[in-house]
Amino acid sequence: MSSAPRTLTVAALVLATALAGCGDDADDRPDSAASPSAPVWATPAEGTPPAPSATPSAGTTPSAPPRAGRMTPPPVVPSERGGSTPPFVMPTRPAGAPSARQVVDAFRAAKLPVAGLRDRSVDCGPDGAGLGCAELLVTDAVSVYVFPNEANAMNQADMWGTDAYRKGTVVLSYLGTTTRADQRKRYDSVLAGLG
Repeated sequence: MSSAPRTLTVAALVLATALAGCGDDADDRPDSAASPSAPVWATPAEGTPPAPSATPSAGTTPSAPPRAGRMTPPPVVPSERGGSTPPFVMPTRPAGAPSARQVVDAFRAAKLPVAGLRDRSVDCGPDGAGLGCAELLVTDAVSVYVFPNEANAMNQADMWGTDAYRKGTVVLSYLGTTTRADQRKRYDSVLAGLG
């Protein structure tokens, strides 16, 4: 016998052995009962039992219910998915803290520029910058952030470093502006003077 047929025979035996070990024989073992929480789905080879007829014809008996342990997959309801996240709830400004509008009004009263005023509070949530602020008003010279607590305000001001000023839960940000250092000090002192 030549070595080529022997090699093919050995390769065929190895392949057959490997394929035999790939099957799921959990149901063949007596100690492996099906888990009640894991449904066993019907396979095409077993077929699906016929649905019972609402009105059996004369001379026939109603069809038997499906065999125990075999079922069709249940519909997935969103609340059963387990991985869904609750809707985002925007944080609120703490009682006693000035609102972003009050801060901007104080800037205006002090004759500081507040041109290009825009309410960007929506950017506080996950669809924006996700900073977790309660309010955000943006001007061309400064952005006014109001956070739900001092810890969040302090963390954000620390991240922005010298481009920010914080008093309580309010943070002024000068990132992306051309506001001069002397004018920044005027904005900062107006915020510092608010109750």
